[in-house]
Amino acid sequence: MSGQWKEVVRLAFKGERFRDHALDLGAITEMSQFQKMVAETAKALWRAAHPERERLPKQFEERTRLCLRRIEGRSAVAPLEVYMEEPDPPELLEREPTEANEAIALVQQAFRAVERDEPLPENLPKSLLPEYEKWGQGLGEDEAIEVSVGDQEPVRVTAVSGSRLAAFRDVEHEDHVDVTGEVLAADVRQNRFEVWLDEKTGITVSFSPEQENEVTNALRDHRTLHLRVIGRGEFSPLGALLRITQVEKLELRPVGEVPYDPTARPIEDVAAELAAEVPEEEWNRLPPDLTDNLDHYLYGGPKR
Repeated sequence: MSGQWKEVVRLAFKGERFRDHALDLGAITEMSQFQKMVAETAKALWRAAHPERERLPKQFEERTRLCLRRIEGRSAVAPLEVYMEEPDPPELLEREPTEANEAIALVQQAFRAVERDEPLPENLPKSLLPEYEKWGQGLGEDEAIEVSVGDQEPVRVTAVSGSRLAAFRDVEHEDHVDVTGEVLAADVRQNRFEVWLDEKTGITVSFSPEQENEVTNALRDHRTLHLRVIGRGEFSPLGALLRITQVEKLELRPVGEVPYDPTARPIEDVAAELAAEVPEEEWNRLPPDLTDNLDHYLYGGPKR
């Protein structure tokens, strides 16, 4: 399938080490960390916007995979691109790597806030702060990475940006929650119950009177039913879920059931794709009566 490359961001490496388009392994490591930040941020943003969905859309990771095809500038400027496949049938409007663009914009906002000593963006997934802190650690004192998108003012990242970010991680924070577990205790008078994610991790959940039926049913049938909880929770500075303070949705699930995924590819599409990879000459070698005499060709049985 045909497609095209879309530039989404430019990383300009500043410092004597990066003269003459030079990108050593340290710079490659910084680009790899940037890719990880963007990919994980894109996933977190999508899940927060689609709490009812469990799996990422088809080709989501491909649409957030950043690629380097050239180096520009007197220093070392790395234009990072995303490859966008042409949909079938073609669309009237040109497609954009929306997921990558949104994630990169949030990364920029976070480091611009650090640069200006301002609060971090409210929608920044606090559980990703440890990954954000790692970016720029390989830079020297006189080095920096400038992040620019289009004509916007570049954001400057230095070796101390991560340590300044770490200050935001020393306090508890609130974030989106989507967990499934076993309900083993409930207090309908206090509107609280405990959902156990595994044998060692029990989380206290606050619920509303309207959600009491789901909670009591999950408690009564806890051996056969688990409860999925979507909402907001409080996390430790290291990102561990401490408690769920707001429930947006409760969903009873049979134990061991594999949830239906409306975004999963139909099996016939997967089979057709695999068949298309087989060379024509290999198909021509198959006996014409293969369908009628499959047992014969597989196991040596008599032909029909």
